[in-house]
Amino acid sequence: MSDLYTLRDMDVKQLNALALAYMGDAVYEQSIREHLLRSGRVKPNTLHKAATQYVSAKAQAASVKMMQLEGFLSDEEEAVLRRGRNAKSGSVPKNTDVVTYNYSSGFEAVIGYLYLLGRHDRVGEIIRKTVTFIENPKEEGTS
Repeated sequence: MSDLYTLRDMDVKQLNALALAYMGDAVYEQSIREHLLRSGRVKPNTLHKAATQYVSAKAQAASVKMMQLEGFLSDEEEAVLRRGRNAKSGSVPKNTDVVTYNYSSGFEAVIGYLYLLGRHDRVGEIIRKTVTFIENPKEEGTS
């Protein structure tokens, strides 16, 4: 599918942070769905409930904060995170506070940015680290 549309790196780097988050949300959601299916969970209700543990703003914000503390993100990724965190969405989060929502948007912006640049290996690293953190928060945060 990505062969149908071409964005130059320069274009991706100039995209609005909320557009990057929009793409990152879709990429992350698909990855989580695949993770859940591959882990043997197949009942739709079970899948939906399990997915919310991973895709919630709270989980994404906690994960990206842990990555910051560990120095896991590059300077470029940190800059995109800040852009996403500081972007004004114009909507008020329903189930979380504004700070958590902003960190979540920053996380999604990083995923979208890397994905659109074709850095799929790095996207995978970040998503794997996020999944590990969400499934084992005490272990991941101590490395």
